[in-house]
Amino acid sequence: MMARATQQTMTLPEQIRRMDGERLRAYADNLAFYNGEQWPASMARSRNRRLVFNYAKAIVDKTASYLMTPHGGSTGVNLAVDPEDETPEAHERAIAAERALLSVYDQNNLDQLDFDTEIDAAVLGDGAYKVTWDAAERRVRVSAPDVQGLFAWWAGDDVSRVWRVASRYCIDAEAARALYGDGSQAPSPVRVRNGAQPLAAHAGEGARAPSTVEIVEVWTAVAFELWAGGARVESRENPYGFIPYVIFPNIREPKKFWGASDLPPIKEPVRELNRALTQLSMILELSGNPIAVLENVSESNDIAVVPWAVWELPERARAYLLDLLQGGGVKLHADYVDLVYRALHDLGESPRTAFGENRAGLSGIALNVELDPLLKKVARKRLIRGAAYRRRNEMILRILEQYAEPRVSHAPYRSRIAWGSVLPLDRSRMVEDERALVAAGIHSRRRAADNLGVGDPEAEFVRWLEERRLMGDGD
Repeated sequence: MMARATQQTMTLPEQIRRMDGERLRAYADNLAFYNGEQWPASMARSRNRRLVFNYAKAIVDKTASYLMTPHGGSTGVNLAVDPEDETPEAHERAIAAERALLSVYDQNNLDQLDFDTEIDAAVLGDGAYKVTWDAAERRVRVSAPDVQGLFAWWAGDDVSRVWRVASRYCIDAEAARALYGDGSQAPSPVRVRNGAQPLAAHAGEGARAPSTVEIVEVWTAVAFELWAGGARVESRENPYGFIPYVIFPNIREPKKFWGASDLPPIKEPVRELNRALTQLSMILELSGNPIAVLENVSESNDIAVVPWAVWELPERARAYLLDLLQGGGVKLHADYVDLVYRALHDLGESPRTAFGENRAGLSGIALNVELDPLLKKVARKRLIRGAAYRRRNEMILRILEQYAEPRVSHAPYRSRIAWGSVLPLDRSRMVEDERALVAAGIHSRRRAADNLGVGDPEAEFVRWLEERRLMGDGD
């Protein structure tokens, strides 16, 4: 009862500081491992050689590249909005919605943002987008907040029903006072209420103002709160009518809201590979600087280790160089390194072929079979990313309806994500296949253009019609 009463008296920022400690520690550990801190702390402080071959970063970056930038195009993600029915009005609404989304994508450089977010999600285990209206620039702004500062609450045992999201971050204290302490303009669409207490007052009389101030945004579908420096400076109705965050897992774990990083399965092989290669490096270095072994010698005071030195040894004593490479010892180490290396690629679902190795000139089908683990991994991620992108597109269209001029309805906010091919394809064969499907009435021209990676099929179709008209006029 005492713990519950204490929790009820704490402010929301204070509650957040006590939340998700295990998750945040895992984020920090994964980020450090990705950046090369891969030796145990007790061994990392040693003065001995500690080599780091950062295969963790290589595998994460390679997987993100296959997912987001496949062969045959600059991006692996193309969006499309299909009409809800076959009426001309529905087609016009679909075209308008698709062009509006493409405009927002270009304004926010989402190709680059999506790639950066993909690497971030693969390392930490979760990714997020925030979709808001920028009142100053009169456009939709899409950002990728750091999930280390995000906290979520969901309804009961249904992790898909998020009813509150809090975002915690820090800004410069002077900027915080200018934004939130004197009734000035807060980040759109929030305005600090009149009479808000200046942030400097919360530091106490004579206390030195902190260099940064903690900001906490709290969103529900109906309300918005803004906390700065532990004090609530704004509370108002949510202007959007929905929580403007899309939080998605890297790899979903059953019955859990937060996802799993790509790093835990490969941490142990990476550490062992670093240790084995460090050991092999030391052996090779010592073999290049041979160790002199003296047998049956009790003292070595008069033995100088200098070039051309002559040693006088007692009777029955002998001296020789220690050969660390005899008996094929190095090959045993190299074979072990190769076993660890194979285990690393197996657990990371990134076959060596994905790094450009083509053993014995394998055929295209054989290469596809070897890359199958990576293809399955990419497919799992695309299922999750596709749902996140569709939700983000819906938020963009809803905000445009509310704030953009002229006001246009984009309901029912449906969009489709067309992914590019992971593997190299014969584009001429794809064109012939789509041509046959269009001629047979199985695919529309629009669907064929989507599958071939055309960014704006409707605009291309209009240009094609214009070219035909001009050619007809010329005849």
